[in-house]
Amino acid sequence: MIFYFSGTGNSAWTARQLARLTGDNAYDITTLKELPELTHTKQLGFVFPIYAWGVPEIMADFIKKPPKLQGFTFGVCTCGGDAGLAMKQFAKHYPLRSSYSLLMPNNYIIGSDTDCESEILQKIAAAREELKRMAQEIQRQEPVYRVHEGPLAGVKSHLANFGFNKFARSAKPFFAEDRCNGCGRCVRNCPASAISLRDGTPVWAARCFQCLRCINECPQQAIQYGKSTAGRRRYTIRAYLPQDEQV
Repeated sequence: MIFYFSGTGNSAWTARQLARLTGDNAYDITTLKELPELTHTKQLGFVFPIYAWGVPEIMADFIKKPPKLQGFTFGVCTCGGDAGLAMKQFAKHYPLRSSYSLLMPNNYIIGSDTDCESEILQKIAAAREELKRMAQEIQRQEPVYRVHEGPLAGVKSHLANFGFNKFARSAKPFFAEDRCNGCGRCVRNCPASAISLRDGTPVWAARCFQCLRCINECPQQAIQYGKSTAGRRRYTIRAYLPQDEQV
């Protein structure tokens, strides 16, 4: 059984690919009404993106719910670069036998533009091969720690992550430009339930998870975050997947 959280699809695709390769089931934690039966589960996995070298709040809260199992457990974090100490911090709350980081295309367009098209395709192709390797190791229940922590991992996962959660998760800079047609997709898709429609225009609560699903998936590309995202490309993995891999 694999539980996942995903913003723009990288982690959803990762979880579902691993489920397919290992003959398992993947569950989006944002749509779960209650936990599936775990009594006879022989392996349990968690997949999530890295936010500022840490575990997203929604996943950190979720791992308090499942019982600690005696079976094989593993975690995979998707990231655009370094993972810091996120997997070690995760394992303090839910023990993991194996931990991985998986390099995926950048989607945090508040900080920088997306990768170019060729780099996106290269990263997804490399990830496919790495997932095959992971799946084989998971099926053999091998204890593995293959996480690219990067330099200054402790500083990033403690100080930088604290700063992100304290100051950088404000949703106030989000706004919709005039080309917004009020379709409400951002409202329906927000995992933090931080968006509502007011007179047909989306408005944001004070804080959110900063998954950027709203800004990257807007069909009209009408959503901006202050002045940071103007002119930058949008990214969701769906645009780069064949039909049988859609998430």
